[in-house]
Amino acid sequence: MPQEQYAHRSTMQTSEGPQVYKVGIYGWRKRCLYFFVLLLMILILVNLAMTIWILKVMNFTIDGMGNLRITEKGLKLEGDSEFLKPLYAKEIRSRPGNPLYFQSARNVTVNILNEKTKVLSRLVTGPQAVEAHSQKFEVKTLSGKLLFSADDNEVVVGAERLRVLGAEGTVFPKSIETPNVRADPFKELRLESPTRALVMEAPKGIEINAEAGSLKATCRTELRLESKDGEITLNSAKIKLPNLPQGSSSSAGSRQKIYELCVCPNGRLFLSQAGASSTCQINTSVCL
Repeated sequence: MPQEQYAHRSTMQTSEGPQVYKVGIYGWRKRCLYFFVLLLMILILVNLAMTIWILKVMNFTIDGMGNLRITEKGLKLEGDSEFLKPLYAKEIRSRPGNPLYFQSARNVTVNILNEKTKVLSRLVTGPQAVEAHSQKFEVKTLSGKLLFSADDNEVVVGAERLRVLGAEGTVFPKSIETPNVRADPFKELRLESPTRALVMEAPKGIEINAEAGSLKATCRTELRLESKDGEITLNSAKIKLPNLPQGSSSSAGSRQKIYELCVCPNGRLFLSQAGASSTCQINTSVCL
């Protein structure tokens, strides 16, 4: 640059004074910044107010929140509680003197798991049935006496008396083993097999006793009383066999009403008019 021009430019700058350059946000940008800062402060205040309101409504305290209290022994819930997911706890109990309720819209399931989270026992209470899945099911009294037990091998009833209140009685598809079968006082006892045979067996003896009533045994085809090594005793003041067949009379004009009880070789019984001697041999035609 020539020296004349440089001197002229320096003279012009000196005469005009120093130039000032403004640094910052001005105009509409400044107003937008203030607006956003004000909006952020409003949101902070609203958030703080909502937090305080939630803490107040949920009753947050140092000991817990709402009906939930944290104690030395665990968690304490007062009032109704709803669990949307599984609940894992070592012990669940109610307040002393108050009952404990489990309510569900469908069913309530209690599972017992092992260390590998495999189900060992399960109790399901549903709208139609109560199911228990386990290797063995037992019902005991407070003193520990067994009342009922069931497993894969047998079902045990430990009560002193088993009462069946159904109007149709009890149906056993197979055999039943019991030392005593009796009805309630002033009630009749009926052992019935509608379509098959009724068999009663005992290694030492069978006793059928009706102390205050009559005893009746009926069948469609055959009633058999059999004793292999002993005897059959009919002990009564009167023994009636009203439908026994009668043999033909030895004399045509005899009106004797004394009869002799005869036994055929096949065990059939019949009546024969008594005479001076046995008349059973005369009337053997009944045994044919």
